[in-house]
Amino acid sequence: MKNKFLNLFRNWNPETEMAVKVKFIKKGTDTPVTGEQYTARLYDKELFQDDEYLGHAPLNEKGEALIHFSPADIRNYHFGFEELPDLYVLLFDGDVVHFQSHVWKNVDFEKLALLDVNEGEVLNFGTFEVE
Repeated sequence: MKNKFLNLFRNWNPETEMAVKVKFIKKGTDTPVTGEQYTARLYDKELFQDDEYLGHAPLNEKGEALIHFSPADIRNYHFGFEELPDLYVLLFDGDVVHFQSHVWKNVDFEKLALLDVNEGEVLNFGTFEVE
């Protein structure tokens, strides 16, 4: 299965994007976190170097962010240590990290993502409660 996934990336149409969708709500409520000061950023956790920044998006009125990136951004050339990305999301309030998700290890977009004609391959990481 990993070989199929890697072949998908090697032969991917460069114009097709991938995206991670996240939603943030205020802890103990269903109230969405909103405001121009909030930005969600997506990273690929790395073993032997700094984590790789993949992209960011503001939160909409529903507290959602759709973070787009190119498949080329998560191609790993780590001497065989890592074939699939380990992704996590940070929520920034201005320049300060307000929330950090857990790390999703070995994210396989081929298995988990849904194809959206307008957005590309979209993987929903779910809803997070934040202070």
